[in-house]
Amino acid sequence: MHNIFIVGSKGIPGLYGGYETFVDKLTEYHREESSISYHVACKSDDNSEFTYNNARCFNIKVPNIGPAQAVYYDIAAIKACLKYIQKNSVDKPVIYILACRIGPWMKRFSKEIHKLGGKVYVNPDGHEWKRAKWNKLIRMYWKLSEKLMVKSADLLVCDSVNIELYIKDEYSKYSPATTYIAYGAEIADTQSADAESLYNKWLNDNNLRADGYYLMVGRFVPENNYETVIREFMKSHTDRKLVILTTKNDGFAQELDGKLGFKKDSRICILDPVYDKDMLMCIRKNAYAYIHGHEVGGTNPSLLEALGTTSVNLLLDVSFNREVGKDAAFYWNKNTSDLASLIDKVDTISGSQIREYGLKAKRRIQEDYTWNKISGEYKRLWENNI
Repeated sequence: MHNIFIVGSKGIPGLYGGYETFVDKLTEYHREESSISYHVACKSDDNSEFTYNNARCFNIKVPNIGPAQAVYYDIAAIKACLKYIQKNSVDKPVIYILACRIGPWMKRFSKEIHKLGGKVYVNPDGHEWKRAKWNKLIRMYWKLSEKLMVKSADLLVCDSVNIELYIKDEYSKYSPATTYIAYGAEIADTQSADAESLYNKWLNDNNLRADGYYLMVGRFVPENNYETVIREFMKSHTDRKLVILTTKNDGFAQELDGKLGFKKDSRICILDPVYDKDMLMCIRKNAYAYIHGHEVGGTNPSLLEALGTTSVNLLLDVSFNREVGKDAAFYWNKNTSDLASLIDKVDTISGSQIREYGLKAKRRIQEDYTWNKISGEYKRLWENNI
């Protein structure tokens, strides 16, 4: 039996976050695997346990201590893993830590896990230390934490080829053991009548029409380049709208409106996130195009979902996005008028070109990013922990 303890996601069932969806899909695809037993930490306001996708889910009660919650949560979850492993004499456990938040504690935890006959795997995620939302001191902490996590991990599981190359190059003196397993996505299929009905209501409520909007999905933060996208969209001549599905960030919205005056442009629509997965797939499938401005991180879940559902995809030209999109997407940079020109170009492309790009995009998912493929690679990874 391969006992895998997953720490670092907010828990399952997964709603919107990348790690949460990953853990949800991994346990779903492995729920009939008799040789794999998952133990998943879940952030909560109690310490109960429950079963989901045949995984043992254990809640970790986390106090309201602001941004430090994430660090507290990971530390408490690992302590709970160690306690369970010791109490139940678990043989050769793997603790799989998602993201690099607890570097200063990593050496100690690794020693304790090794004493119990286990190993520590880490998914380094993207470059958290580059995110603009953090002040300089916190960014320094994230970079140090990343280094210490890499130094003490038995294996780094990277979801991007470029992240794996970065880890090997940046921390070459530690000779880190790495492997590459991507994130997964699904290809849009027929939607349920309920999802279609909800989608039509959403269109009416927001004065939108199918094929009449460009779409963005993601956190409303500077490193996703909303300022550039909104500015360039306002310069473009399209009659379509720009729909941004995002969590509320009034401060950032006011800052952008002060710079751009986007509230005066009726084409710019900032709407609440949609958590119903079938409805979100409808929104993606019926968008004229998807605009992706993420530049921090590895394989971005929202990008994979876009390629699996939306035919025309406009991606910021950085290595992480090129790695995924290849020739199945259009690319833009942050130079003045570059994106505006691209929007004007794709706004009038032929139906045959749209279908061609749609087929290419779905082929990228089918070739490298299906959940079936990703779950198979993780199964082999766990089986090799002998």
